[in-house]
Amino acid sequence: MARRTGKPLTRVSAFWDASALVPLCVRQVATPRVILLYKTYETVIWWATPVEIATALARLVRVNQLDAQEWAKAVNLAKRLAEWWSVIQPSDALRATSMQLVDRYDLRAADSFQLAAALEWCEYAPEGRVFLTTDHRLKEAALLSGFDAKKM
Repeated sequence: MARRTGKPLTRVSAFWDASALVPLCVRQVATPRVILLYKTYETVIWWATPVEIATALARLVRVNQLDAQEWAKAVNLAKRLAEWWSVIQPSDALRATSMQLVDRYDLRAADSFQLAAALEWCEYAPEGRVFLTTDHRLKEAALLSGFDAKKM
């Protein structure tokens, strides 16, 4: 039987794409699974992820999947959650990696930055590192890059 040593329990970090974080802010099909993953993994994000989350929430309002009150709650929740996230900052090296990734994989610019940030986070050694996304194309690129992309 394992004993506690008095040290705080730490969770393993994972890289989270914006698509994996939005279900924490609004109820979606993936929400129960994402909540379990959020309890399991510390959150590492790309610098622009909060903008992507804001964009996703605004789109949900435009397509009438959220009303103004639900949107306000979701935005506030995203801000509170973001206080605990580790953030990969932009750099010239990250931009260069992102440009290589769009040549290698079928990725949009924002997704190439997500993957480049994840690669920088793990110091370009993705084996055994977790990449969380609900985006199929980004998940495939993460898998091909060597990440463990969890099913969401």
